[in-house]
Amino acid sequence: MFNNAKMIMKIKKAQKELANEVIEVEAGEGAVIVRITGEQKIKKIEIDPERVDLEDIHELERWIETAVKESITRSQQVAADKMKPLMGGLGNLGL
Repeated sequence: MFNNAKMIMKIKKAQKELANEVIEVEAGEGAVIVRITGEQKIKKIEIDPERVDLEDIHELERWIETAVKESITRSQQVAADKMKPLMGGLGNLGL
């Protein structure tokens, strides 16, 4: 039972670390910056108005979409890398 409690504590610690991990992705040569946590929660989206052509809003939309997709992919990889070593111990928890 002690090992199970220890494993749960390790998992909770990893989850807390993921919540504090921030991944930053740029698109459009810095026109759009997306910051997302390791828990895949978007913290901030920045748009540099000097790099955006208001005559081509579709380009801005593509940059936002690209940055959001890439940030989600990267946050998923960060989470997988952090949780992978702990996953072997989940079998002992009956999960």
